[in-house]
Amino acid sequence: MTSLAHHHSPGAQPTIVFLPGYRSDMQGSKVLALEAWARERGQAFLRFDYHGCGESPGAFEDQTLASWRDDALAMIDTLVEGPVVLVGSSMGGWLMLLVARARPERVVGLVGIAAAPDFTDWGFTAEEKRVLAEQGRLEQPSAYSDEPMVTTRAFWDSGEANRVLDAPLAFDGPVRLLQGQCDEEVPWELALRIAANLRSEKVQTWIVKDGNHRLSRDGDMRLLLRAVEDVLTECCSPSSC
Repeated sequence: MTSLAHHHSPGAQPTIVFLPGYRSDMQGSKVLALEAWARERGQAFLRFDYHGCGESPGAFEDQTLASWRDDALAMIDTLVEGPVVLVGSSMGGWLMLLVARARPERVVGLVGIAAAPDFTDWGFTAEEKRVLAEQGRLEQPSAYSDEPMVTTRAFWDSGEANRVLDAPLAFDGPVRLLQGQCDEEVPWELALRIAANLRSEKVQTWIVKDGNHRLSRDGDMRLLLRAVEDVLTECCSPSSC
């Protein structure tokens, strides 16, 4: 049994697995709303905290993108039976693509919320990359906490070693990508690039013109639930089963 903090609700397959963003945890408004919705419809659902985050053990600065990918794989391999639909928020959208690549026989659908793959490439200035290389650690002001946002050289190196947008993404299931056009952290055009790189013909990109990075307003939440329901419906259609 995994040592990671988690909540697993049994129900119908496929299981919805939520992947939080960088320095986020399983107590966010989106994941809790999605869990409540899944329970109401009898859908299996799993939320968890990566190592070093939330209620899980470990030091945050000891973790890397690859270690958090491995956390997600371990949770799916040990706690979930059958197919899964991944819902990835921000960095969780990057992990979503890595997990789908690692478990093609298990992952049948994807929902990205301001998905941020490859942000170690486009999310840092040349000066910030220099600081990471020379000092091994970068602190930046956080819009979500009084504490600074910390990035380590180990995390950055792991991100650069696991970029996914330099080649086509071999995934053929249904995908919904939700992206706010007023997102100050993830350029909205990235959603279009992800969609173009996915091999699947069942990809839809939903741009919320006045949406920010969090996409946590009531209307945004309704859009998320609709996206997940769409993907579940397509996964379970006669042509997909």
